[in-house]
Amino acid sequence: MNHSLRRSAAAVLAAAALVLTGCASAAESTPAPSTSAETSGLSGDLTVYAAASLSGAFDAIGEAFIAENPDVTFSPVYDGSSTLVTQILEGAPADVFASADEANMEKATDVAVDPTLFASNTLVIAVPAGNPGGVETLDDLATATTVLCAPEVPCGAASAKLLAAAGVTVDAASLEQNVTAVLTKVAASEADAGLVYATDVIGRDDVEAIVPDGADEVVNHYPIAALSDAPNADAADAFVAFVLSEAGQKILADFGFGAP
Repeated sequence: MNHSLRRSAAAVLAAAALVLTGCASAAESTPAPSTSAETSGLSGDLTVYAAASLSGAFDAIGEAFIAENPDVTFSPVYDGSSTLVTQILEGAPADVFASADEANMEKATDVAVDPTLFASNTLVIAVPAGNPGGVETLDDLATATTVLCAPEVPCGAASAKLLAAAGVTVDAASLEQNVTAVLTKVAASEADAGLVYATDVIGRDDVEAIVPDGADEVVNHYPIAALSDAPNADAADAFVAFVLSEAGQKILADFGFGAP
């Protein structure tokens, strides 16, 4: 990753104004004005290309961002990071790129402006509700019907690293282009198990999660960057700042993401 990558989230400054009423009996505090179309001047379409594992969190972040900038239209595109970076390099009109790993952001070095880490994630074994395949450990994946992310996708690269460290060889029933596809097959009982991110299974009742040994040693760090040829550069910069802000980081934490 290039040296401009920062491993701590940037702080967003907020100010509060105290207004003295002139009344001898009391003084009132006036809250700081929230960022809005009137104060930010932001408008237009904002297209964010983000890893599939970010879909829930970025939907929520997008909603919060639009609440502060109502003249901006938030248009997310979710897919595997390798697919997204290919589209970006082929000229897709994206404003922001958020990758599930540093390797795919590295491919966008020529167009990504100051990539910054904003979240982290680890893998779990996902099984259908009730665990009909009786999967308990990584070793069980060698004999169970297992689906994995393709090796070029961040969750696939992380899965390969985790399995190699455990000395487990898996002949995958299928190799998917994003983690959402893996989870969909597991939830539909088309597979006994799959490796997905810990954040993917939170709040779901159609799958169960097993934390495998060594999962804490394989951590995906997520970088984000505005793109140099962003059609809506001002909104892109503001969105990146929001993701890195205390408000954005809280939303990510609520969705189970770790600190950068």
